[in-house]
Amino acid sequence: MKTVKIGSAVVGTGCPCFIVGEIGINHNGEMDIAKKLIDVAEASGCNAIKFQKRTVDVVYTPEELAKLRENPFGPTNGHLKRGLEFGQKEFEEIDGYCREQEIIWFASCWDEGAVDFIDRFNPPCYKIASASLTDDKLLKHTRAKGKPIILSTGMSTLEEIDHAVEVLGKKDLIILQATSTYPSNYDELDLNVIPEFIKRYDVPVGYSGHETGIATSVAAVALGACMVERHITLERSMWGSDQAASLGPSGLTRLVRDIRLVEMSMGSSVKRVFEKEKPIIKKLRRVGARP
Repeated sequence: MKTVKIGSAVVGTGCPCFIVGEIGINHNGEMDIAKKLIDVAEASGCNAIKFQKRTVDVVYTPEELAKLRENPFGPTNGHLKRGLEFGQKEFEEIDGYCREQEIIWFASCWDEGAVDFIDRFNPPCYKIASASLTDDKLLKHTRAKGKPIILSTGMSTLEEIDHAVEVLGKKDLIILQATSTYPSNYDELDLNVIPEFIKRYDVPVGYSGHETGIATSVAAVALGACMVERHITLERSMWGSDQAASLGPSGLTRLVRDIRLVEMSMGSSVKRVFEKEKPIIKKLRRVGARP
């Protein structure tokens, strides 16, 4: 199993799980909320945070942007998409704030222009969103930046994933099992795909979860996930399409805690008798009994 270096962290089998708090668009276009979410991720023990970046007029058609959709920014879908999109000034502020908080950040880039935009900040890696997995042009453009790539596999067939891996190559590649429903039902998660991906691709494999709870994301680590990504929010009742599929501050803290406990508990594959067990042997085993 290969490993991938993201910043100072090494991601792969035998390494601590790389935990990412995805802010995405849960900042609702407000820098104050974005900074509070960065604080939440840092305080919980996350290794990194993630945003999303789109060139709105490239990703969406004029017809899509013109659709009526009441939102805090105006009456159309275009008002919403533009209102949620941070620009140069905002990302400069995010970059500086993350440096102060000593937490790394990166982004899912939905088009080539967005990749070039984020590249100005020298991110440690790039994320390919599930929606972009079949976009060969974007995959090639992102790979040309020479950074590690995290590939999410929601709403994708095995054949489509094989093709994306062929386009990207396996060097510095991490693949995430994901289901692109928000929130996901538990019978849609297919966590058993994780060990199958490990065998099939021989690269680090992780999990991007959109369920409401934390137990299944922790279980993913026990199944071999070396990275876990979850959307985060200040409050799940906040306005926004991704809030309900996100973890609040207490949920994120429990997630990180439980992942670290599972990692510790996995221990050795060699059955051992611990020193603390020896007095119990004398106390509980019948005298003269043999195994």
